[in-house]
Amino acid sequence: MIAEIDLYGIFLPALLVWAVVAIPLSALLRRLLTAVGLYRHVWHAPLFDFALFVITLGGVVALSEYLLP
Repeated sequence: MIAEIDLYGIFLPALLVWAVVAIPLSALLRRLLTAVGLYRHVWHAPLFDFALFVITLGGVVALSEYLLP
C-alpha cells in the first residue's frame, strides 16, 4: 500500500509514521526482554534489536490495515 498521511497540510509517507510509532514499542519490548533475561541467549544484540524493530513495524502496519480500512 502506498499511502500518505496529511498532517496539517504536510504529506508524510505512511511508513514513516508507522516507523515513528514502532520505535517506542520496540524500545519497550527491548526493556522487557532485558528484564526477563533473554539477552543472555542472544548472539548479536544489535541484529536482534533490528529484527525486533522490523517485526514490530510489521505488526503496527498490519494492525493499522485492520483498524483503518
